Amino acid sequence: MASSKTPLYTALAANLGIAATKFVAASVTGSSAMISEGIHSLVDTLNELLLLLGVSRSQRPPDEKRPFGYGREQYFWSYVVALLIFAIGGGVSFYEGVTHIQHPELIKDPFWNYIVLGVAFVLDGYSLITAWRAFNVQRGNQSFWAAIKDSKDSATFTVLFEDASDVLGLIIAFLGVILGHELNNPYFDGLASILIGLLLVSVSVVLARESKSLLMGEGVDHETSQQLMALTESDPAVLKALKIATIYLGPEEITLVQGVVFQADLTTDAINQAIVRIHQSIQQKFPAIKHAYMQPVALPEDQKAVR
Repeated sequence: MASSKTPLYTALAANLGIAATKFVAASVTGSSAMISEGIHSLVDTLNELLLLLGVSRSQRPPDEKRPFGYGREQYFWSYVVALLIFAIGGGVSFYEGVTHIQHPELIKDPFWNYIVLGVAFVLDGYSLITAWRAFNVQRGNQSFWAAIKDSKDSATFTVLFEDASDVLGLIIAFLGVILGHELNNPYFDGLASILIGLLLVSVSVVLARESKSLLMGEGVDHETSQQLMALTESDPAVLKALKIATIYLGPEEITLVQGVVFQADLTTDAINQAIVRIHQSIQQKFPAIKHAYMQPVALPEDQKAVR
């Protein structure tokens, strides 16, 4: 299923407004956790813009320079987003927390922190629900982690992880502010900032791993490969489908290459007609396969003996 831009636009609008209010609250109260959360939301705002750029560029049609299209643009920008979360979001939040612990400062009046955190929780919560619904449409009956591993839509699962880390970060920031204020201990605020940084680093590692795998090239799952081979072998002109290789060039763009043993008595014209016929059958059942190539091959000697 192609990437939906709705979760991206929802997250962009939420993070842009939240980042501004968090920085205002941080400047008034001097909260380290609020500064970290402001940085977090600002990085997320930039991330949504980069993901939208990736989705937009990935949908450009093939041209002479990129005959297979630009589908992998989405995977590239998703990988960049993961690096930004790690370097800016996680790194700066961790540094801010350590600095606050080294130079502790009590939060005199956390009122505005609570207001901003409450508003942010509502907006980020709504964004998370939107992303979760889009993800559920794609995953079907799969378990959560199986769906993440098998997903080829990096934009959707990136937004989902971002929104989840937003909500968890807000909870951590709230605990840091309230514990620091109620217990008159400024170290809780700095500790919350460090925990937010570690949370973002953890999320970035997961996203980077999945995006890297997609960027390097993933094929269809084993079950789909078997279906493709069975569909090829169902044609009367085919003796056996021997080799199959697939690669995702985008969430809805697959290239297929397979070696096929045709019946020995077929003419070249008959083989060509069979190839066209098989390609039409495959693309009818699997419309995501945009490029299909079939190479006639000879049956291996060991398999000839078996037959």
